[in-house]
Amino acid sequence: MSTGLIIALIVIVAAVLVVAAVLTLRARGPQHGRGLKRRFGPEYDRTVARHDGDEKAAERELAERVERHGSLREQPLEPAERQRYEDRWTAAQERFVDSPRDAVAEADRLLAELAEARGFPGGGQYEEQLDALSVHHADHVHGYRRVHAVASARSDGRTDTEDLRAAMVEARALFEDLVGPPRSREESRTPTGESHARAGQPRDGRHDSRGHLPWAFNRRHAKGS
Repeated sequence: MSTGLIIALIVIVAAVLVVAAVLTLRARGPQHGRGLKRRFGPEYDRTVARHDGDEKAAERELAERVERHGSLREQPLEPAERQRYEDRWTAAQERFVDSPRDAVAEADRLLAELAEARGFPGGGQYEEQLDALSVHHADHVHGYRRVHAVASARSDGRTDTEDLRAAMVEARALFEDLVGPPRSREESRTPTGESHARAGQPRDGRHDSRGHLPWAFNRRHAKGS
């Protein structure tokens, strides 16, 4: 074998190894460091806080979530099915005025059922469902966590009407994500402040013809929990 041929083979092998290394790094990117921060946004910070500031431990947990649920593909809803969920959410918001705690409990059940209908884990697997949602709806999943915690809390007087209202408002952003058509992760992400501002109105900012109540009603309009 000539020297020129040997050199050419070495160059080809080196190029293949470089390409393989680049592809490996790209594949691992979303599961490490900055990639996880970009993917999970506020959920990354919450996970770090839950691990008492240990970023490595938090990143291991988030990387495991991506490994378990990253390949999940959300299932579309039929128009009639979507309308039923929207009608139920509207009814829950209307019920809030007279029975805040019952309305929050219904919102919690509705999100669980809707997530299962979209292809996320169901059957009462709340934690697993929450983890899967955090991979695909990281910016809004905390609304589900919050409304579930409030709905599951005992009615001991420590959860006031304003806490219940805030939980409903925050959960609305995830509901809007799930009831809409399948979108990429980047398309579903919106700044937290924007999602709160839009929580009580349709995405186009016009009057909601489906009857969704705005959440700017005065506190005096809602009876105590």
